Amino acid sequence: MTRLAKFIAHCGIASRRDAEKLILSGAVSVNGKIINSPATDILDSDIVVVNGEKITPPDATKLYIFNKPLNVMTTARDPLGRKTIYDVLPPEYKNLIYVGRLDYKTTGLLLMTNDGDLARRLTLPTTQIPRTYIARVGGTTHNLDIARRGATVDGIHYRPMEITEIGKGKLRITVSEGKKNEIRIVLRACGAPVQKLHRESFGNLQLGKLPVGKIVPVPQKDVDVMLKNLLTLN
Repeated sequence: MTRLAKFIAHCGIASRRDAEKLILSGAVSVNGKIINSPATDILDSDIVVVNGEKITPPDATKLYIFNKPLNVMTTARDPLGRKTIYDVLPPEYKNLIYVGRLDYKTTGLLLMTNDGDLARRLTLPTTQIPRTYIARVGGTTHNLDIARRGATVDGIHYRPMEITEIGKGKLRITVSEGKKNEIRIVLRACGAPVQKLHRESFGNLQLGKLPVGKIVPVPQKDVDVMLKNLLTLN
């Protein structure tokens, strides 16, 4: 037995949360019957249809590393008409789901997958997977200990960050929380506003010398190890 929303996410149709919304909207049927409860369990033999199309799980969970360019939105559609990652990706990868988000001005490593449930689990706060960035900052007086201790900005608490100064106005920063714009927000509070931000790693996965706008698969053995580790966390 498998939870219906989890099955839809695993098929790469949507994240677990968006799969639940699809079910609640009446867009999902099982064996010809419209289902309205995300808590529904299904069998392997059941026929699941989403928005009129039968869905099947992928043969195996795939994970890819994409080098996101500058001035590109991490979304499927942008109401302001800005370029999105799906405008940059080759056609054969446009059915992939992004893992978390990099903002419009942030470049570097963005994970993509065919498994919506994996995308969800990789970004859960409980996983605490470290992400490392290189930041170019401005300002003349920095108090980075604020970020190293953990900061509260506008009533929101941010976990401690690992920060190493690697050059004049250049920092290597590792975070494990994943709150929206956390590095930009906290460093601004430290008197070090971010001018450029580039992600170079996500957990053990490194961007390396992958050219901007290119995408490569993560070796399947590494994906399998990641999946096994996640089972012990989520």
